[in-house]
Amino acid sequence: MSPAHASCSVDTLLNGGPALDVPYKGTRPEVVALMLDMGEIRPGDHVIDLGTGDGRILIAAARERGATGLGIDIDPVMVRRARANAERAGVADKVRFETADLFDTHLGDADVVTMYLLPEVNLRLRPRLLEQLQPGTRIVSHAFDMGDWKPEETRRAGGARVHLWRVPERGDAPSTEQVASRD
Repeated sequence: MSPAHASCSVDTLLNGGPALDVPYKGTRPEVVALMLDMGEIRPGDHVIDLGTGDGRILIAAARERGATGLGIDIDPVMVRRARANAERAGVADKVRFETADLFDTHLGDADVVTMYLLPEVNLRLRPRLLEQLQPGTRIVSHAFDMGDWKPEETRRAGGARVHLWRVPERGDAPSTEQVASRD
């Protein structure tokens, strides 16, 4: 198990669950809306939400944009909460939530990746994103950047920053070794 993963509920911490580097903090509705807009999420898109927490970003993508998706979180309590939220929102047939290590998750099927992770986690994740995602895949991060990989666009909602990247063509992207050596 990697030391830095996804979000973790207080219940999980109090009951001896995984201690994680990314505490759970829900994304405000106006930030969720901006993430969906910046990610240009549309019907038929497959969204992978890393560190999904209660699933609100993925649920909004399914309910408001017609996307399908996968939410990943290391915390089983949060995954159960996300599943219940998807049922209540009427989108459980469009999204699924799994308890997993985001560093072990296959990302190649995503049209859009969303995340609200800490900067050091983003940096560790960056080589996997560049290696597994197809050119043109949109990556949207709430609050935190990816070091010297400059975002295509940064906007604000309610004081929070949201960053957008597009995976470059293979010849235009730094190699995984180059990225890893800079991190």
